[in-house]
Amino acid sequence: MFLCTQMGLGHEEGFGAPCLKCKEKCEGFELHYWRKICRNCKCGQEEHDIPSSNEEDRKVGKLFEDTKYTTLIEKLKNDPVYKRNVMILSSPVPAKKNITIDTVTYEWAPPVQSQALARQYMQMLPKEKQPVAGSEGAQYRKKQLAKQLPAHDQDPSKCHELSPSEVKHMEQFVKKYKREALGVGDVKLPGDVEVRAPDENNLKNGGGRGTSSAVGTMEKSPNRKASQYSCYHCKLNMKEGDPAVYAERAGYDKLWHPGCFTCCTCSELLVDMIYFWKNGNLYCGRHYCDSERPRCAGCDECCFISQQICQGCHNAIDPEVQRVTYNNFNWHATQECFLCSCCSKCLIGQKFISVAGMLFCSVACKEKMMS
Repeated sequence: MFLCTQMGLGHEEGFGAPCLKCKEKCEGFELHYWRKICRNCKCGQEEHDIPSSNEEDRKVGKLFEDTKYTTLIEKLKNDPVYKRNVMILSSPVPAKKNITIDTVTYEWAPPVQSQALARQYMQMLPKEKQPVAGSEGAQYRKKQLAKQLPAHDQDPSKCHELSPSEVKHMEQFVKKYKREALGVGDVKLPGDVEVRAPDENNLKNGGGRGTSSAVGTMEKSPNRKASQYSCYHCKLNMKEGDPAVYAERAGYDKLWHPGCFTCCTCSELLVDMIYFWKNGNLYCGRHYCDSERPRCAGCDECCFISQQICQGCHNAIDPEVQRVTYNNFNWHATQECFLCSCCSKCLIGQKFISVAGMLFCSVACKEKMMS
């Protein structure tokens, strides 16, 4: 009966998976698809070592469906599964007699044509966050995919029993952030970037968004040295020959060091350079949604409920307040509101009978009231 609670929540994928954070077995997992927080240690799903599949790739693919964003859309036109860029870098290592090949496989790499530029980008990331296959950095990337881009922030089917109205509000919200905020970083050398005119329709998001449809002059600045460019985050100058990350929605007059392309809220690297731009700041998906909608501490879902009215006190129920929902009627989950309409017995955690928005603790109370 409760729309959401802060107790009894587990993971959808498995049972007893070891938590990477508390290093213990969490015995309270149950196979309820809407449960996203461990009931035992309260860790998020990303903290648990649950076997992976291509579900994360499908999630990223769905995130970019129906968008006009230029970096990834070509990869998504014919296949709903996002094909991340797995990159294998090989460099000869001289030995006494033979030349061996030192090979490094990255589970993800920026979508650039130059392997040398991709290598430079990777080397500028903290070593423990470089997504080398089988390494700590690969686990870090996997964890951040789950944490920064939760499926229940973009797909109503991943949420728990949304009403038709809530589904509609969520779909409108997702369309809005795809249209106004979602993007993927570009890795380029400073000076090789076209400076584009900002899109006036997006100035409200804190700085113009350079798009292929923007109208205005576009020019390169090859005569400008890298040291004359400064990182938008740390304000330090770029070094000669080092690549920078650009965000199309922020405008190509801004750039970041690879290690500075982070969420303004959690300060973590933006996984696969997927960002949300708002009011002059970069956000990961989770914290962008948090800045727009309240999030339930129990089920980890954003609230898309409009002002529903409590049947008990007839006041509006705040989206962040715990409520009881039954047959499209709503009550504050308090002793003062969720009670028998006849004898005023509190019904929280109790069986009840509902008739046209009225609650009864027993058939006797129902018959007494209805008569």
